[in-house]
Amino acid sequence: MFAIRYHPDRPDHAAHVDQEDFHRICMFAPDYRFIHRPFTDTLSHIALTSMTTKHKNKTFATFITTVFGSIGLHRFYLYGAKDVWGWIHFVTLPLSLLALGLWPDQQKLFLFAPFIASELIAILEALVTGLMPDEKWDAQQNAHSGKKSESTWLIALIIVLSVGVGAIGLIGTIARTFDLLFTGGSYG
Repeated sequence: MFAIRYHPDRPDHAAHVDQEDFHRICMFAPDYRFIHRPFTDTLSHIALTSMTTKHKNKTFATFITTVFGSIGLHRFYLYGAKDVWGWIHFVTLPLSLLALGLWPDQQKLFLFAPFIASELIAILEALVTGLMPDEKWDAQQNAHSGKKSESTWLIALIIVLSVGVGAIGLIGTIARTFDLLFTGGSYG
C-alpha cells in the first residue's frame, strides 16, 4: 500500500492506494512530481505536488534555433541540460575543430561536415518550430505554464531569415561538395 497526500501542507488528508493504482497515477499524471519519503514500516509517503513549468516563448525558441542551433542552445532552452540531442549538436563544433587540428591540410568542408550538418538540421528545426501552430506549441511545450503563446510578425521575419540562411548554406555545401568530388577543388 502507498499513501498519497494531495495537500503537502495537510498531512491528515491522505488516500491509500495499492501498487497497481500507484503505477496508473504515475502513468497518467506526468505533470506531478513524486517525492518518496519513508512514512511507516509498511507504507511509503508520496507527496504529489503540481509542477509549474516555465513558459517557453515560441519566437525566442525559433530565433535561438536559427542563430545558435548548431551548438544546441535551442535544445537546452526547450528540454534542459539533460537533452541528448542538444549535446550531440554541441559536440559537433569541438569535433570539427579537433579534426582541423589533426588534419590541417584536408579540405575544410569535410573537416567541418559535422558542424555544417548540425547547422542545417537546426535550420530545419527552426522552420518546424516557427511554423507550428500556437495551440500545438502550447500543448507540447507549455502545457502546464498557465500562459498561451501569441505569435507576432517577428516570427515571420525569423522564418524568412531561416529559409534564407538554410538555402544559402545547403546550396553552398552541395556546390562545394560537387566541386571537390568531381574537379578536385579546381574552382577554389
